[in-house]
Amino acid sequence: MAAAAAAAAVGGSQPPQPEVPAPGLALDKAATAAHLKAALSRPDNRAGAEELQALLERVLSAERPLAAAADGDEAAAAGGGGSPGAAEEEALEWCKCLLAGGGGYEEFCAAVRAYDPAALCGLVWTANFVAYRCRTCGISPCMSLCAECFHQGDHTGHDFNMFRSQAGGACDCGDSNVMRESGFCKRHQIKSSSNIPCVPKDLLMMSEFVLPRFIFCLIQYLREGYNEPAADVPSEKDLNKVLQLLEPQISFLEDLTKMGGAMRSVLTQVLTNQQNYKDLTSGLGENACAKKSHEKYLIALKSSGLTYPEDKLVYGIQEPSAGTSTLAVQGFAGATGTLGQLDSSDEEDQDGSQGLGKRKRVKLSSNTKDQSIMDVLKHKSFLEELLFWTIKYEFPQKMVTFLLNMLPDQEYKVAFTKTFVQHYAFIMKTLKKSHESDTMSNRIVHISVQLFSNEELARQVTEECQLLDIMVTVLLYMMESCLIKSELQDEENSLHVVVNCGEALLKNNTYWPLVSDFINILSHQSVAKRFLEDHGLLVTWMNFVSFFQGMNLNKRELNEHVEFESQTYYAAFAAELEACAQPMWGLLSHCKVRETQEYTRNVVRYCLEALQDWFDAINFVDEPAPNQVTFHLPLHRYYAMFLSKAVKCQELDLDSVLPDQEMLMKLMIHPLQIQASLAEIHSNMWVRNGLQIKGQAMTYVQSHFCNSMIDPDIYLLQVCASRLDPDYFISSVFERFKVVDLLTMASQHQNTVLDAEHERSMLEGALTFLVILLSLRLHLGMSDDEILRAEMVAQLCMNDRTHSSLLDLIPENPNPKSGIIPGSYSFESVLSAVADFKAPVFEPGGSMQQGMYTPKAEVWDQEFDPVMVILRTVYRRDVQSAMDRYTAFLKQSGKFPGNPWPPYKKRTPLHPSYKGLMRLLHCKTLHIVLFTLLYKILMDHQNLSEHVLCMVLYLIELGLENSAEEESDEEASVCGPERCHDSWFPGSNLVSNMRHFINYVRVRVPETAPEVKRDSPASTSSDSLGSLQNSGTAQVFSLVAERRKKFQEIINRSSSEANQVVRPKTSNKWSAPGSAPQLTTAILEIKESILSLLIKLHHKLSGKQNSYYPPWLDDIEILIQPEIPKYSHGDGITAVERILLKAALQSRMNKRIIEEICRKVTPPVPPKKITAAEKKTLDKEERRQKARERQQKLLAEFASRQKSFMETAMDVDSPENDIPMEITTAEPQVSEAVYDCVICGQSGPSSEDRPTGLVVLLQASSVLGQCRDNMEPKKLPISEEEQIYPWDTCAAVHDVRLSLLQRYFKDSSCLLAVSIGWEGGVYVQTCGHTLHIDCHKSYMESLRNDQVLQGFSVDKGEFTCPLCRQFANSVLPCYPGNNVEHNLWQRPSNRNLQDLIKEVEELQGRPGAFPSETNLSKEMESVMKDIKNTTQKKYRDYSKTPGSPDNDFLFMYSVARTNLELELIHRGGNLCSGGASTAGKRSCLNQLFHVLALHMRLYSIDSEYNPWRKLTQLVGEMNSQLGNEEQQPEVPILYHDVTSLLLVQILMMPQPLRKDHFSCIVKVLFTLLYTQALAALSVKCNEEDRSAWTHTGALKKNMCDAEKSYEVLLSFVISELSKGKLYHEEGTQECGMVSPIAWSPESMEKYLQDFCLPFLRITSLLQHHLFGEDLPSCQEEEEFSVLSSCLGLLPTFYQTEHPFISASCLDWPVPAFDIISQWCFEINSFTERHAEQGKALLIPESRWKLPHLLQLPENYNTIFQYYHRKTCSVCTKVPKDPAVCLVCGTFVCLKGLCCKQQSYCECVLHSQNCGAGTGIFLLINASVIIIIRGHRFCLWGSVYLDAHGEEDRDLRRGKPLYICKERYKVLEQQWISHTFDHINKRWGPHYNGL
Repeated sequence: MAAAAAAAAVGGSQPPQPEVPAPGLALDKAATAAHLKAALSRPDNRAGAEELQALLERVLSAERPLAAAADGDEAAAAGGGGSPGAAEEEALEWCKCLLAGGGGYEEFCAAVRAYDPAALCGLVWTANFVAYRCRTCGISPCMSLCAECFHQGDHTGHDFNMFRSQAGGACDCGDSNVMRESGFCKRHQIKSSSNIPCVPKDLLMMSEFVLPRFIFCLIQYLREGYNEPAADVPSEKDLNKVLQLLEPQISFLEDLTKMGGAMRSVLTQVLTNQQNYKDLTSGLGENACAKKSHEKYLIALKSSGLTYPEDKLVYGIQEPSAGTSTLAVQGFAGATGTLGQLDSSDEEDQDGSQGLGKRKRVKLSSNTKDQSIMDVLKHKSFLEELLFWTIKYEFPQKMVTFLLNMLPDQEYKVAFTKTFVQHYAFIMKTLKKSHESDTMSNRIVHISVQLFSNEELARQVTEECQLLDIMVTVLLYMMESCLIKSELQDEENSLHVVVNCGEALLKNNTYWPLVSDFINILSHQSVAKRFLEDHGLLVTWMNFVSFFQGMNLNKRELNEHVEFESQTYYAAFAAELEACAQPMWGLLSHCKVRETQEYTRNVVRYCLEALQDWFDAINFVDEPAPNQVTFHLPLHRYYAMFLSKAVKCQELDLDSVLPDQEMLMKLMIHPLQIQASLAEIHSNMWVRNGLQIKGQAMTYVQSHFCNSMIDPDIYLLQVCASRLDPDYFISSVFERFKVVDLLTMASQHQNTVLDAEHERSMLEGALTFLVILLSLRLHLGMSDDEILRAEMVAQLCMNDRTHSSLLDLIPENPNPKSGIIPGSYSFESVLSAVADFKAPVFEPGGSMQQGMYTPKAEVWDQEFDPVMVILRTVYRRDVQSAMDRYTAFLKQSGKFPGNPWPPYKKRTPLHPSYKGLMRLLHCKTLHIVLFTLLYKILMDHQNLSEHVLCMVLYLIELGLENSAEEESDEEASVCGPERCHDSWFPGSNLVSNMRHFINYVRVRVPETAPEVKRDSPASTSSDSLGSLQNSGTAQVFSLVAERRKKFQEIINRSSSEANQVVRPKTSNKWSAPGSAPQLTTAILEIKESILSLLIKLHHKLSGKQNSYYPPWLDDIEILIQPEIPKYSHGDGITAVERILLKAALQSRMNKRIIEEICRKVTPPVPPKKITAAEKKTLDKEERRQKARERQQKLLAEFASRQKSFMETAMDVDSPENDIPMEITTAEPQVSEAVYDCVICGQSGPSSEDRPTGLVVLLQASSVLGQCRDNMEPKKLPISEEEQIYPWDTCAAVHDVRLSLLQRYFKDSSCLLAVSIGWEGGVYVQTCGHTLHIDCHKSYMESLRNDQVLQGFSVDKGEFTCPLCRQFANSVLPCYPGNNVEHNLWQRPSNRNLQDLIKEVEELQGRPGAFPSETNLSKEMESVMKDIKNTTQKKYRDYSKTPGSPDNDFLFMYSVARTNLELELIHRGGNLCSGGASTAGKRSCLNQLFHVLALHMRLYSIDSEYNPWRKLTQLVGEMNSQLGNEEQQPEVPILYHDVTSLLLVQILMMPQPLRKDHFSCIVKVLFTLLYTQALAALSVKCNEEDRSAWTHTGALKKNMCDAEKSYEVLLSFVISELSKGKLYHEEGTQECGMVSPIAWSPESMEKYLQDFCLPFLRITSLLQHHLFGEDLPSCQEEEEFSVLSSCLGLLPTFYQTEHPFISASCLDWPVPAFDIISQWCFEINSFTERHAEQGKALLIPESRWKLPHLLQLPENYNTIFQYYHRKTCSVCTKVPKDPAVCLVCGTFVCLKGLCCKQQSYCECVLHSQNCGAGTGIFLLINASVIIIIRGHRFCLWGSVYLDAHGEEDRDLRRGKPLYICKERYKVLEQQWISHTFDHINKRWGPHYNGL
């Protein structure tokens, strides 16, 4: 450590001087160590021990430069004996030597490891480590395995996933408390303790002496280095500095823990031994240094609020022997007085502003038990103080890892857990103050999850250390610092306090480590039991929960928009979910059986008490305060969920746990308020509160929250409804939803609490709520599997879903141990029962789809439940989406053609405890509402909608389905008018009320209403008066008054004194007085019953009179088997019919009355009286409706037009349905080519001064260079052995050849003999659209000024085609061609070959002057510049003399070559398919050729060197060439690449080219090609073959067509070449190598054809583009003959009977034998000098296969495991974002600054070197492919999908991924066809930073 050996004597305090080391230390360390070890091994080892202590005192002296260094005073440090680092090294060396006792440290380590009995893995990892979790093997949900243990265990078929550790963790392999033994890996399966020998005593003896001093030294270090942060600004810098200095020591300890079990047990002894600790740390000795260190420790304790000064003196006197360490105040609990005062001062800084918080805090302080938890710390061992400092230093990673590495030692584990618990409160305090709370939280959980996941351990600590008390108290304490006064209900007098969601503590989730630990321990049955049995704890916990009750209160803004939208709501939802709901689910999971009833009773009891306190605190009586809502009622939800569990699992009697009626009325108010507010929010009544209020409404029902929020609320309301008076409940609902005033028979009304525009949606809201309340059975009797099925169906009906999104959307109880585990067996089986899997489809060019699940037909037919869908939709549009899908299903299956209504679904039976809920359907209040609404709908009153009717009918149907026992008809018939005195309906049963006629109703209406004008019915008429009593008072009936009355009754019943409490009802009606017109009373004649209204509705809906005819009159069967499929799907008409049928079934009376009503011819519906104002609004509505329809129609039309355009223009990859574009230049027409400009829309020819151009994309490409010559596919390397070497690629081979040629021949000649562009060649493609070049320039200007640019750079000339939006970056001018002359050029001419040859030579000889300065020529120049700049300089300059014109020449004809070769590849490498290909239709080769030719003719080849002469003339004097020795010779013509020659010859001709000249060039070149083939063939075979062939050929030489016989020619070539040394050197070595193929005439013919084919293909393509001739299609075997005849090589009279012979295509311009011997002579003269190269330079046969990307392994894991830990070859670090190139397999660092070169990051650099600007990289850690194209990049997607056909970007789910071959093919296709730019849409600039 930092003390050099030069430290002064122990007690001395003078600074260390760099003097000569003390003699004892100068000796060799090893010798000293050995000597000490021997001394200590003696029986009487006191002397040895003292000597060792003295040595350690010196070596590990605490007087060291650290303090200086920590204070930032480096100078002092430097003065003190060298750098601290060197001294520390020295100390560590000493320790290592001493431990090893004189031996080598490495050997010592190995020796100790041999005694490792570890049956546990215990590997500790930090954040971002990749680990595995197997749910099949895990007992605790937190179980995790390191990759090694996982792969060595057998988890096939298990439910496992890979994950990136958030907080760090440790491997549980071998720990049977946490996981099942079957999942252990091979290493940890063996219980190995038996066969490990006992550890020899002397091995670890030294360690036992040395380590206590070492650890003490470490602690002293930590004490020294800690300076209390001044004024609340943590000196993180200083702390980090200390930690950096300590790095080596802690690492040393960490290494010790890794030596295995034997060493760990020594460390455990040292860390937990209390005596050692006392002796060393007492600070009582005379050692000044130790004293000082001890003082620092006390100061640190005090500043942590853990002790205070007065005590110190007392303490020192009392108990000197104990060592002052225990100073941490015993007897603290007695000092309560001081405590209260100390406490508030300590917290002063936290909540100085809020007196309230303090009040709360002091209250807690008086409780002595809590106090001891919060403020007493006593350290008795090294372990405890080490943990204390670990916390003080905010959990440094190294320390955490060391403490965790010790856990496999059982004794340590228990000791450490107890220490951790003891420090729990202190941890919380530190965490609250910390500035790095995120990091710290992670580290805390990293530790605690290891300790508390173990049930046995958790139980032990709970029993021995009051773990539960500590946790609950600490949580309570933590939340108390951020309480504010609740403003709910009674703002002034409220005594309730809630947490303030704006505080950092909640906003940053700082509490989560504590909550997560709490949830973790509650998952253990034994711990949860103690919690549920401990009444004190339950009370405290409910107290804690009530802090969240009513938090984040929303007040509705009525006047102006809220200024600042606070986003605290998310903190509130998160807090309720994590701090309240999750512990609740944890507790519920242990209340599953009858025996646990007592627990539920306890919770319910204290929950009700807390609720009662809450109602009292907020002064709540009966009316909620208007315009405010809180979504947070955790107490209500606790109560609800425990009730539900009690009835469902514990068979408790519900009534025994329910409170009295008054309490129930109070309980229902707030949850009901939330439901009404949801409707208000969706009606835009809260719009002034900003978007966040919508966010709250969505979060409340969102899948992760609904289980703990809306579901318990609805359930609680269902419980209240089943026990309260139904009339009271129903009227409460309508009053809460503010629609009471709307429920009047009058056509006009006044609503004092609601604006007219909100009425409709609020009424819909109220009815929908009632439907949900009455139909939902989630907690009322459904089994878990039924619930799961219903949830799943609801989600699938809204949209098709991927497997993972379904898992995410199905609410599971947040506690992992409860019920449905995602991915569990039931999930999969239900999924397969309700849904079909749609495998991902690949539309080329389309988006990458994922595998989806879609509902089965029978699910739509029988299980689609609109109610469940409405409950679970976050966005309203999802309901519509579900209905649309349902409609589509009905149309498709032919069940119903029109627009269906939501189907009515049968419900699971109610649990008996909740039967009372159905009374709601049979109460007069509801019937009156239904009757009124039916009437209003029939009369077309305003503000009613189809949705209202739908819900009304749904409620009627629910009532019929759940009616009481069949009522007897007789009893009903007796009841006459005299029975209905008090109200509208006789009884409360819906079935009988349906047929009850209501004659007159008295209504209150505004004076302006139409009803008033009408004459009232003659009052004399007896019947009218007889039923006047039907009229209620002012409204339909006064709902509100009714409710008041009921409430009063209940209150009176429950307590007489409650009367005084009822406050006079303040009117919350806020209409200004006098503004409303006077109300008068009018009497309406109704004379309808619900049945008659239904029948009239049927007429109204169907639009026909008398449309309803009772079906049973025709078919009596209907009444016997009522379930008729005909009625299950349909619209409103079907619904009405279904209801009438059900009504008829329920009672004979109803049946009779329906028949009667139908018999009377229905009078027409009274014509509506419409006031002018209403008419206006109606007209407005109608006009709006019509406008909407018109708009829809237009949009649809537009969309279809767009679609058809897209199909013709856009289709990049599937061109079959493409119309040929307008490039007609090549067509043999008489007129000049006409082009359409897509910008100005004019069409016309391209002219010199206003040229037209093609929109083109130029890109550099290295795809050709990736062709390889063997079929064996290249695989992505997945081990060190499989590296890829690129020497066999096409690019490499061509490079080698060019440099060989340049070594021996004249440079300018070499550059004509080959093509370049295999790497970095320029590929030109077009979308086929043309534009005027001047239009294009102005278009570019406008783009430049347009600020909003989409991912391309206008400065680089990039743009998108104005018509089809395809990406482009240049314009290729169209050459103004007149097609008339074109026609002449194409006529076959009968001139002979010789004349043509001369003409060609002459034409080439004419220098091409660049046309005069016209616009066209300027454009030609600029596009040539673009083409050059497209690729990098290194891909253009191959000449030895830089900048030579030969370079440009080579580059230009190579561009043509690249484009032809690529087109050939796009056609699959051959021309068998024929026809005009994709490229054909959109090809720009014709235009490109013009541009290239124009430029190439500027360079005339000196006629001396023009290869054309060598091809067509015999040179007189052969030896002349040899005479000139020093000048390098030209490349022999046989070494020339024929295709390159072809392009050179053609581009040297004036354009447009004549067909016969073209044919002439081809014929001449074919002779050369054929000769090359023969030469290559002759080299291929061995000596005997050659002599045999020479012989046979010589015999035939005199035949008439000898020049067309390959045998003759071959023998001649061999004999000519034998004159040189070409065949020589092979005699000896190579004989074995040449495969002894027996060459038959057939195989030779095949060889020659294959040799010539590539040339013929390119030539045919060229001919097709230049002269517009179609390519014939053919079989593969006849490709040669078809192409040669198409090119005119085959004489027309050639007979096809006998087998085809390639030689018959030859047409020698000069006698064959002469010219061949001339060509061979050049080679012979070369081989004279360089025999060994002669063969290598012969043109080999072309054997290139199509280019492919690397082959990827089946399973992604193989890639991941190899690459994610692989080090980068450049910087030798493991990259943070590793990536691998899929073209060549190079491993690169994405975004890595380590590998940056001249501001280019590695991926960008590699994309330029490997793909000339195009890179395809697989990101290892994300499984995603990223494409780099030039300066842009895009995420392409993944080619690895999981078992459900889904991507897993960023490996978030960590499920096994498998290669998707189709996707990979699509990727490869896009790479080969260069269409990345067109198909992928989301491009962005990468600024060279990838």
